[in-house]
Amino acid sequence: MIQTETSSTPELDRDLALVPLEGPADDGAVRRFSGHLPGSWSVGGGINGGFLLAMLGTAVRDTVPDRPHPVAVAATYVGASTEGPAEVTTRVVRRGTLTTVAAELSQDGAARITALATFADLASLTDEVGTTAVPPVLPPPEECVATSDGPPEFLRTAPLVERFEMRLTPRSVGWALGEPSGTGALEGWFRLPDREPDPLMLLLACDAMPPVTFDLGRPGWAPTVQLTTHVRAVPAPGWLRLRQSTTNLAGGFFEEDCEIWDSAGRLVAQSRQLARVPR
Repeated sequence: MIQTETSSTPELDRDLALVPLEGPADDGAVRRFSGHLPGSWSVGGGINGGFLLAMLGTAVRDTVPDRPHPVAVAATYVGASTEGPAEVTTRVVRRGTLTTVAAELSQDGAARITALATFADLASLTDEVGTTAVPPVLPPPEECVATSDGPPEFLRTAPLVERFEMRLTPRSVGWALGEPSGTGALEGWFRLPDREPDPLMLLLACDAMPPVTFDLGRPGWAPTVQLTTHVRAVPAPGWLRLRQSTTNLAGGFFEEDCEIWDSAGRLVAQSRQLARVPR
């Protein structure tokens, strides 16, 4: 479904809106879309990886509207994306209960991010849950620290923090005081002020927190190399709880694992990314 811009349309949906272009195939297997990458979603030297993943997800959803929800999206970030026009091309690889689509976002004729995405209708899946995962126990949002109150140098390089509400737990903000814990873990609350969470928004949320290397005393932009996200359920309305951690930093790269829990206490998304250690 192509979004129509109105004053009541949430900011994220306006910024993710795509315009379909004439596709190279008549059967709908290949489609092309044009969009715009807003600088307001940038961090460091480029557009936030989670926002880019959500834009690819928007194109896939609009390509296969009968399978509206991401289940698994594996993306490789070929180069930094910057503010300005962008084009997304999708190609249906397989149709079925689980539909697989290849998607690529490009700028100035060069690929910036390429992904293979599996989409489905999450509402039609079984509601059986068997897990040993435990949701993080967090202080209430009002007792946590808003990222919008972060150090000036952080805010200057991360205008995207003004797009959402994020409250980090007190033990997750030592980096802002020059006292990182060194455990390689961050946790907190996340929501958009004008929009309830849905599966597409989870693609954004999986890369919304500051890089976990902040907690290791390594502040700065951490460019994503590869990001894989698994969406497990349609989230309940309200705040999302995010927890991310790393166990290995080596060779100039680190991995970052993220869990997203909804207000009903269900694990609704998981992701792992490989990123460069901030310089």
